[in-house]
Amino acid sequence: MDGRRRYDASGRERQAALTRQQIALVAVEQFVAHGYATTSVAAVARAAGVSAQTVYNGFGTKARLLKEGYDLTLAGDDAPIPLAERPEVRALYAETDPAAFLHGYARLGRSLLDRVGALAVQIGAGALAGDPDLVALRATTDRERLLGVGAVVCRLRELDALSPGLDDETARDRLWTLNSTEVWHLLTVTRGWSGEAYEDWVGQAMGDAVLPAEHRTSPAPPP
Repeated sequence: MDGRRRYDASGRERQAALTRQQIALVAVEQFVAHGYATTSVAAVARAAGVSAQTVYNGFGTKARLLKEGYDLTLAGDDAPIPLAERPEVRALYAETDPAAFLHGYARLGRSLLDRVGALAVQIGAGALAGDPDLVALRATTDRERLLGVGAVVCRLRELDALSPGLDDETARDRLWTLNSTEVWHLLTVTRGWSGEAYEDWVGQAMGDAVLPAEHRTSPAPPP
């Protein structure tokens, strides 16, 4: 051996990954606070304490920065584990009681919306205003959510728990609507419901929408 230390890039790579994550999270904060259209890459860079060129080098475009920030916020971390393979989702799909399954799905939806809901509202508003970046991202997130709801319907079909005569597409669309950002925002922000009240109502409403009466949980009696 010549006594020279080998260069170890692992520390530098870890730092680069942390910097990238921090930039994406700061971008989410800026987009939520100021709107996507009016937030520049330079403003994100200033808030993150890096140069604009660093942001461009890492993400290429503001749209890609937004998508990575959205995905990171939705997941809650940067672990390369798809949502469907995470322990809480695996545990949900192990549930065999249909009503409990849907209440668990409502709980999962609430936890995701608590993280990403404010950004999703901004994306939806910008998409309605015609921003092409946000139109494209809204289409992507809607498609991803629709796939997730489709998996829920498949699980209910496996449990033989869908209402008689209810086809899978209609069941999917009902659940897709109930777990939407719009419903979450209307109840928790516009009407000021607690997260628990929102979760309980959505879970019950999902059961009422797609399950036969014998599989639904009864609402709690009035006090």
